[in-house]
Amino acid sequence: MSTADELVVHYANYIKGKAIIITGVSPGSLGAYFVQAIAKGRPAWIILAARDVRKAQQTEAAIAASNSDVKTRILPLDLESLQSVREAAAIINGWSDIPVVDVLVNNAGKLVNEYGVTVDGFERQLATNHLGHFLFTNLIMDKILASSARRIVNVSSDGHRLSPFRFEGYNFEGDNDYDVLRAYGQTKTANILFSTSLAKRLGEKHGLLAFSLHPGVILTNAVDNVDLATLPDRLRALDRVLGNVEGRADYSPDILPIEKGTATHVYAAFDPNLSAHNGAYLLECRVADPLTDTIKPWATSPFEAEKLWRLSEKLVGQKFSY
Repeated sequence: MSTADELVVHYANYIKGKAIIITGVSPGSLGAYFVQAIAKGRPAWIILAARDVRKAQQTEAAIAASNSDVKTRILPLDLESLQSVREAAAIINGWSDIPVVDVLVNNAGKLVNEYGVTVDGFERQLATNHLGHFLFTNLIMDKILASSARRIVNVSSDGHRLSPFRFEGYNFEGDNDYDVLRAYGQTKTANILFSTSLAKRLGEKHGLLAFSLHPGVILTNAVDNVDLATLPDRLRALDRVLGNVEGRADYSPDILPIEKGTATHVYAAFDPNLSAHNGAYLLECRVADPLTDTIKPWATSPFEAEKLWRLSEKLVGQKFSY
């Protein structure tokens, strides 16, 4: 499997001059490695959307070390707050020196250790991993559609197999058996369904490309809030949920190095041949095959995608009629 750096060389002509926004850029994260890699391809702008500005500044410094010619900008964005999302989108829409957004990578993700709700009353993983991105993407859509190379990438996970989207209990309210992995799973399903909806609603008429992806199992700062001492037991439980009834005492996932895990980010964001597969779920730098890969049918259902779009509009309090 290729590395992100190898693909940047391959796609350099498609990266050069582009304006790219990415969420989730703390040092050591998938997003941070991705932007440091693509900086070598000489994009025009890399916009770092982050809740922690100090951490984003560290990644910005790493980009400067990789290619000092690339212009960067930090955008304060807390995906757990709909107000913060609206404020961030208003800032982007007001930038006259960045008239278009060529690529948006919704990369930020949260895996929590216990139940909690945001200021808006949403389960935290649902807010960060889906609702915040749903609102942010749609609020800056005019700038994305103004590009001639408009593309949106939603970082999902093989963990979508943990749960379909729970339309009757998405917030786990009153659910005494709340399970953070199932809650995480429904948000990763949502990422795939969101890409399906974007491709359907804006693909043919506006030329927008939208993809979701599984980067592989990579231990980054996304699991900082998880008790790593209990992780082996939880992974064995996860193994049973995902189809191995007995579980394996020696079960451990195939951990990828971050330079390979972010390769599918680069592929999704810049591969020119993906236009024939709009809305697809990607893994290992290729289009997933529903018959032979691990993608669940609940994540590819157009009906589920449309149902989630309408629910998401209701939850964020705004309709996007395209």
